[in-house]
Amino acid sequence: MKKGFTQMSFFISILVIVSLACSFQLGGSEPAATTAPAATEAPANAALPTEKPTDVPQPTAVPPTVGPEEFFTEEFDDSADMENWVAFSFGPGADDNANLRIEQEGEGVTFDLGALDLYEYYMYTPFTYRDVKLTMVAENRGVNNNNVSLVCRLDADNSEWYEFSFESGGVWYLYAYKDGYTILDNGGSNDLKQGKAVNEYGMTCEGNVITMSINGKELKSFTDRTYNFGEGQVGFNISSLNVLPVIVNVQSFDIATP
Repeated sequence: MKKGFTQMSFFISILVIVSLACSFQLGGSEPAATTAPAATEAPANAALPTEKPTDVPQPTAVPPTVGPEEFFTEEFDDSADMENWVAFSFGPGADDNANLRIEQEGEGVTFDLGALDLYEYYMYTPFTYRDVKLTMVAENRGVNNNNVSLVCRLDADNSEWYEFSFESGGVWYLYAYKDGYTILDNGGSNDLKQGKAVNEYGMTCEGNVITMSINGKELKSFTDRTYNFGEGQVGFNISSLNVLPVIVNVQSFDIATP
């Protein structure tokens, strides 16, 4: 009984193996090959990566050209552009100015006239003015016998202007020059420092009114109803009279609005 059971079991095992083999050949299949996913395209409106901007050298700024100033204080030092100033001579001694010396120093410009009755004008040429305030500081280094003046509204032909003139003795004059000097007004002042001293001269030309001062103290305002000179250059004058030497050092000249 035991022997028959063993043979039967063996036979059944063979049938099972054969059935499994046929099953693999007929119904089985090889596993499908793995396929790599397709690359997806970026949306049409997707932002593209930007490159790091390249540093572009910027042009070097060119400093503006410094030209003549309209309103300023000229100190006539080593940095002053003396080409902006022009001198001309008047008076009986104008033809005898061989000894005239105008020298720029460290502290101003010095006038050594070297002739009697010589009126030496020094004008600022880059601009013309109608209404203007002038202030000049000057030192007398010669005899106490000279004139120091301020000038406004000098025309292009040097044929007309206003002039505020102070004698070293304390007497002042306001002139209109047109075919000669005409005294518009005059007076005297104890505020002028006489001898070898430093003084500050002031003149304001505004409309037809001219105001004069010495060392910060107003002398007088004069209204011109005759000449009414128009726009012109500004500057100053150093004049000799009948004694030499006349030496004046102009330390500063200020041009301002009234």
